[in-house]
Amino acid sequence: MAISDKFNWVQLSPQEEGFEYYFGYYDRCAWDMQDELHLALRVKRMLRIPERGETADIGTLDRKGNFTKLVTTRAWCHQQGAMQLFLPKAPGSFVYNDFDVEQNKMVARIYTIGKGITGGYSRPLYTISPDGRYGASLDFSRIPRRGYSYADAVLSTDRFPQDLDADGLWLVDLATGEDKLIVTYRTMLERHPYAFSCKGQHIWMNHIIFNATSDRVLWLFRQCENTNGDVGCWWKTFMYTSDLTGKDAACILPEPYWTGMISHQIWGRTRNEILVDAKWNSKTHSAVVLEDNVNPFISKEISPSHGGMSHMVFSPDGKTIAADGYPIDGHQVLCLIDVATGKVTEIGKFRHQLPAGTTVDVRCDIHPRWSHDGKTLTVDSIDSGKRAIYMLDVTELVK
Repeated sequence: MAISDKFNWVQLSPQEEGFEYYFGYYDRCAWDMQDELHLALRVKRMLRIPERGETADIGTLDRKGNFTKLVTTRAWCHQQGAMQLFLPKAPGSFVYNDFDVEQNKMVARIYTIGKGITGGYSRPLYTISPDGRYGASLDFSRIPRRGYSYADAVLSTDRFPQDLDADGLWLVDLATGEDKLIVTYRTMLERHPYAFSCKGQHIWMNHIIFNATSDRVLWLFRQCENTNGDVGCWWKTFMYTSDLTGKDAACILPEPYWTGMISHQIWGRTRNEILVDAKWNSKTHSAVVLEDNVNPFISKEISPSHGGMSHMVFSPDGKTIAADGYPIDGHQVLCLIDVATGKVTEIGKFRHQLPAGTTVDVRCDIHPRWSHDGKTLTVDSIDSGKRAIYMLDVTELVK
């Protein structure tokens, strides 16, 4: 069965015995600034969470599907790879996370094509700002969902950070390497809508994202009672935002808005717009936008999604949303949403079947990603039976 009988999906990554290829998350661009090279991870067939010391290859795919291995890393996971990203201000260079054996800690490294490792940062990076000036960092060892963390970032046994004033959201100057703690866990707890509920809970943060104008950050504060189990725990979610000083840090969407109703979040087209996948009409998950600077918020539905929970991301011109879905009857659907009309167009249906008993965090989400020029979409899929990267030219679709 073809992915689509209307659209020409191409498997970009090679068919290689014993190996799988993927990129990672949906909230970032996999391409270099010229949209010619696509970052990719190559791993051995993996149907389990990685163990300490296991490595992944990082390299590039050209548009003809040729893979060039460049470096290896010990900091990778099934859902988000090694957080590898090309650096806008350093042509031909990308940043990725790794475990430094000598320092016995997680770090970020800079790799320059044709030169090798040319620098790095003392903290692992979660993401970088669109303008390439800043990175954001956190303590990966606090994340109990191991499909979103690293084996060498051994899960902390401390339910709260030992020093609430010494950990939290870090801002890294990508030019100088200087890092600064801008929002502490103490501040997050002080501004938590009902912090008393955190007593006895394991608390952590993840999913940091910079806004379109590179001057605000969004992240999730989470808490759970039990850090064991396939997905780490059953958690509660609180969405925070702040400027780059952290002074106005606030929880803008507490848990009651999330439970069973929001699956994913991302910044939108403007400085304060946020896009969420929300089931607020009790029937279907919709593409909903709200403003970070309006409290209480007023939301607007752009369009109903295709029914299930989705990773959604605006195209570079803001006119189209790519929205995937979790497996239903062994298939994942990928759609495009026309922002002006709300029209939903199915552009792909990918097979997704894992062996019985496989832990949920090794699943392969579609995670749609736009090229910088908005003419290409790439996704990760196990449509062929193992992880691979697929590409679609959407030039005509988004005119």
